[in-house]
Amino acid sequence: MSSSVRIKPKTAIQKSKISSPLPCSPEPAAKPQPKPSDKLNPKTIDPFGDHSRAPSAFAAIYAKGGVPCRRLKHKLQWECLPETLPFDPLLVTLAEGLRETRHPYTFVSKEGFKELLLVEDAAEKAVPLLPRLVPVLKAALAHSDDEVFERGLDALVQLSAVVGSSLNDHLKLLLTNLSRRLMDKKFKEKITVALQKLEQYGGQATVAIIKSKIPTYCSVSS
Repeated sequence: MSSSVRIKPKTAIQKSKISSPLPCSPEPAAKPQPKPSDKLNPKTIDPFGDHSRAPSAFAAIYAKGGVPCRRLKHKLQWECLPETLPFDPLLVTLAEGLRETRHPYTFVSKEGFKELLLVEDAAEKAVPLLPRLVPVLKAALAHSDDEVFERGLDALVQLSAVVGSSLNDHLKLLLTNLSRRLMDKKFKEKITVALQKLEQYGGQATVAIIKSKIPTYCSVSS
């Protein structure tokens, strides 16, 4: 009896030693490891948030570590140099993220899209993706959220600066939504400036395309 009583605590101690995490382990074994895209901003994603809404395509890809950049304070940190990354499908994925309304997705998609277009050979990589990028940007421009619309407008101007006149063949698909928002006083100036930049980057042929959808537009060259 007395010997068995002494053995039980010993066994318990041995078991606790076996189940304890190694000293070099950065986190307890039971705690799940963060995804690559989330590891520097765990507080920005609420694990107890509204799960009744299915995650968007961008959020799902981001959660799996499929977006090789993340927010670090007020900047974007890339896991590798942007110029080494394939634009297909990353640029389209980031464009999809422009419709997000939650952080860190809003910041990552906006900054990621902009910075990816700044790489040296961005034009030759982006032009083949225009048939896929334009419908995504159109969806952002048609969004009811004002901030989503503004992100879509900024992204459109950034894309135009890179691909130039190559955007002209797709421009009509985007102008209808701009025409509607132009009626809103708070966006009138911003949209007008954006249209002027589209003309600047797209060339003279852009003017006729814009006027076909927005007859009141005044060319910067007139």
